[in-house]
Amino acid sequence: MSLTSILSAEAIEKAVKDCEAPDSFCHKKFFQLCGLSSKTPKEVRDVFQILDEDNSGYIEEFELKFFLQRFSPGARTLTEAETKKFVSAADENSDGRIGADEFHTMVLS
Repeated sequence: MSLTSILSAEAIEKAVKDCEAPDSFCHKKFFQLCGLSSKTPKEVRDVFQILDEDNSGYIEEFELKFFLQRFSPGARTLTEAETKKFVSAADENSDGRIGADEFHTMVLS
């Protein structure tokens, strides 16, 4: 399964382009622009599984650094500040990583 089987390539491109500049990434805006915030819970779970590269059941900081590249291979990496802000926005139990339920809540909030 690929992200373009869930989200349109045009919407992904628009979302990635919107945060090209370092420190311009906003997860809420990104999820809206790429269309993820309007997907079903199953589709959000499917995207989580794609982003969880090591299949640990969590998206850790090292995976988040390359978050945009999972959507578009030529995209930039997230800065350390963006990565930490992203984790803290979703990490409800303060374990330093994003679980599937936390990701779902973050995407749909």
